[in-house]
Amino acid sequence: MELGMIGLGRMGANMAQRLVQHGHRVVGFDPGAQARERAAQGGIEPVDSLAAMIERLAAPRAVWMMVPAGDPVDRTIDDLLPLLAAGDTIIDGGNSFYKDTMRRAQKLAEHGIAYVDCGTSGGVWGLSEGYSLMVGGDEAAVERLRPVFEALAPATDRGWGRVGPSGAGHFTKMVHNGIEYGMMQAYAEGFAIMQKRADFALDLGQVAQIWRHGSVVRSWLLDLSANALDENPTMAGIAPYVSDSGEGRWTVAEAIELDVSAPVITLSLLERLRSREDDSFADKLLAAMRAQFGGHAIRKE
Repeated sequence: MELGMIGLGRMGANMAQRLVQHGHRVVGFDPGAQARERAAQGGIEPVDSLAAMIERLAAPRAVWMMVPAGDPVDRTIDDLLPLLAAGDTIIDGGNSFYKDTMRRAQKLAEHGIAYVDCGTSGGVWGLSEGYSLMVGGDEAAVERLRPVFEALAPATDRGWGRVGPSGAGHFTKMVHNGIEYGMMQAYAEGFAIMQKRADFALDLGQVAQIWRHGSVVRSWLLDLSANALDENPTMAGIAPYVSDSGEGRWTVAEAIELDVSAPVITLSLLERLRSREDDSFADKLLAAMRAQFGGHAIRKE
């Protein structure tokens, strides 16, 4: 099968390369010349415009987008629309908000173009290990793309599936990332407690390795934590600043909208926001309040 790939950053290029390794033809576009050059080394056919990409694909065409969520997705769709025809398919493999996906699918359906949303997990390891793919969209459109999903997944019969109609793939990936926030926070807090018990002089890398086998808390995130601790046991040179790309916020907002209690995910998101406060006014006020009601000492800067 042949496919157009828009966005040849690390994730997009790796996905395209995995497809090529499984015998698929990928024509890739990225506005950056360096990204196109790197992609060519992985067997991808780079082009310098969307029009050139569409010209190289036989109808009905399938175009996979790996672009940032929000306006970039809408702009890319607007640019593609005059180039595509009824029967073509656009796949959004990025982390778009599911309600935006539903809106886009309805818009494209008016032109006879299928819109498939594919929540994609696997990160930098996906090229070698395969990707977890949560797919939403019309059943017939998803079935036409089955060879693509089977190639990207860890195996043809696992790690991927159509989870529902348009929007369901991105919705599922949104919740997946919210769960990931909570799991990461729990690991980080647990290792911080152990690190603080200085008299035991625990080798945290060793502990992580022990937990990886037989423990009920074993997981891929623990495997990655063990790697990180082996490479840098004291986390030297790493700033205590944790970014978020939006999915955790969407998950918390959705929980509130649906009246679902999600305290762990919510607090893990708040902890990420807290990590960015170099000079926390709230913490200063807390210290001042303790001094006011209990005469507790205030530590000076």
